[in-house]
Amino acid sequence: MIRLSLRLTLNGGREAAVRLVITALAVALGVGLLLTTLAGINAVNTQNGRYAWLETGFTSGPPPAPGASSVLWRITADEFRGTEIARVDVAAVKPGSPVPPGIAHLPKPGDFYASPALSRLLHSAPAAQLRDRYGTRQIGTIGVAGLPAPGSLLVVTGLTVHAINKPPGAVRTSSIATTAPSSCDGCPIDVGVDANGIDLILGVVAIALLFPVLIFIGSATRLSAARREQRFAAMRLVGATPRQISLIAAVESSVGAITGVVLGFGLFAVFRPELAKIPFTGSPFFTSDLAVNLPDVLAVALGVPLAAALAARLALRRVTISPLGVTRRVTPSAPRAWRLVPLLAGIAELGFFAKVGRPDGSNRQVMAYLGGMLLIVAGLVIAGPWLTMIGSRLMHRRTNRPAVLIAGRRLADNPQAGFRAISGLVLALFVTSVAVGVITTIVAFKGAPVGGAAAQEVLAQQYFRDPLSGPVPSIRALPAGLVGKVRAIPGVRGVAVIHTQPATPLHAFAPGVVSCADLAAVPYLGSCPHGASAVKIEPNLSGEASQAGVVWPSVAISPAQLATLRVQDLVVRTDGSSAAIERARTVLELAVPDRFSPNTIGEFRAQGSRLIDQYQQLANVVILTSLPIAGCSLAV
Repeated sequence: MIRLSLRLTLNGGREAAVRLVITALAVALGVGLLLTTLAGINAVNTQNGRYAWLETGFTSGPPPAPGASSVLWRITADEFRGTEIARVDVAAVKPGSPVPPGIAHLPKPGDFYASPALSRLLHSAPAAQLRDRYGTRQIGTIGVAGLPAPGSLLVVTGLTVHAINKPPGAVRTSSIATTAPSSCDGCPIDVGVDANGIDLILGVVAIALLFPVLIFIGSATRLSAARREQRFAAMRLVGATPRQISLIAAVESSVGAITGVVLGFGLFAVFRPELAKIPFTGSPFFTSDLAVNLPDVLAVALGVPLAAALAARLALRRVTISPLGVTRRVTPSAPRAWRLVPLLAGIAELGFFAKVGRPDGSNRQVMAYLGGMLLIVAGLVIAGPWLTMIGSRLMHRRTNRPAVLIAGRRLADNPQAGFRAISGLVLALFVTSVAVGVITTIVAFKGAPVGGAAAQEVLAQQYFRDPLSGPVPSIRALPAGLVGKVRAIPGVRGVAVIHTQPATPLHAFAPGVVSCADLAAVPYLGSCPHGASAVKIEPNLSGEASQAGVVWPSVAISPAQLATLRVQDLVVRTDGSSAAIERARTVLELAVPDRFSPNTIGEFRAQGSRLIDQYQQLANVVILTSLPIAGCSLAV
């Protein structure tokens, strides 16, 4: 019987050949997208794990024993032309100190390792703009084991124990971290993937893509269902048993599905190198990271043909009951309102957490939000026929046009078939709406990066940091000659030094005082009242809004007194050229290397929106993938 089924499938004439080819191509496209989705999830998790060593010193673990081999470790985020550079400063306490992955040994003071992408950048940019920040000699490149992504910009610099530990800013550790950011609570997120929410985002992406793909495959296997029912009904009339008809239908569907699965794996293998270049999380992947594991392969290779055979069996249930079941068409029973239960349950579950608050812990949040999303997506599929029936009834009751009346009656007679044709499109529109709504809400809440000339011209260094040992809010004085050296850089138009107020508790965001002469050179920060020599200022260096129109209140502080106060911020106004900004940044980093990297106002704002950019990348992938899948399902 299987041989007969294969002959009918492969030698059934032009119609059978066209049906087989279209079904195979449709399934191949669905399988390719399904494999891409699974491989993308694996790649994001693999890339996330490659950031683990950058969390050294922040993961939980016992402190090094006295006298044990250990390393002093400090990680900061540097910038160059708007691009983030992960900088790791190290100093060996004793021989045998742990070594980060990708390098042979710890660099000595003055030496450094750079990633391949940063090495190319170091050779293309003038040394005064970038290379001079990291040492006098590059002794090697960081290998693949230490690179989160092919284009990662990483540098590991060697310092003396005195230099890295003055003031406290480094941590002492006896091992390199192996905990990925997604499993590390309290780890820094200036460099790498944010630890919070990555599992949730991946789960939503998986649900958003898998459901349309599965509907697409199901639609493809039902291609020409009416014609096949008539052909199988004729076989029943000449003596074929229901079991034989079911076997023939299963073989026919399985041949197309198996062929499509093979083609789908081929499509994935061909386009895999190009897919790896897509920055799902803001960074491309290594091709080896974009891989499917054995359970994924088995699930796709076995699940798709099995689903195709099952869909064919269910589609022919009328033929197996009676050979005249095709011609004796009757109106199927109307769907009932119970179909709304999963949809309403999903909405209620998410509404509950929106009202009461999210649960504690990342795992609980993932379970809560993914459960609600899964219920809503499944609820749309289940409730779709009932909603279609209600819509069709309203349509034919509220119109007098013959075409609309006929369409409404036909939809009301068989709403399951009507919704089946558009179910993929409904899910795609839902996914798109959710993605756009979430991203626009995040952007509205956190704000978009500030633009304008000031955002590109003003460079600021904040002289405070928050190491594990406690906050260090300011420095006592700038190195001698630093301000003059910065002012001498071509393209620098002014420098303002902001001091802490007298008798004010030291903390990161305390209001400061600045001389009016300095403030006049950087009008972005505001201005002084007439006749004042110094003013109290609350500088906004995050880029939320320009302070150019603010007139600050004067304070009774002489220039001599101002010079004795601690330094809180240094703000540099440039002509906006890359050369001026990067040379000034290099000079400031070398002068006070243990502080935050100087940033332009636009870069300060971009740091806060970097996670938003990653979410936007994932949202774009979901939208650009789900809509074509839905279109193909509708065409089939």
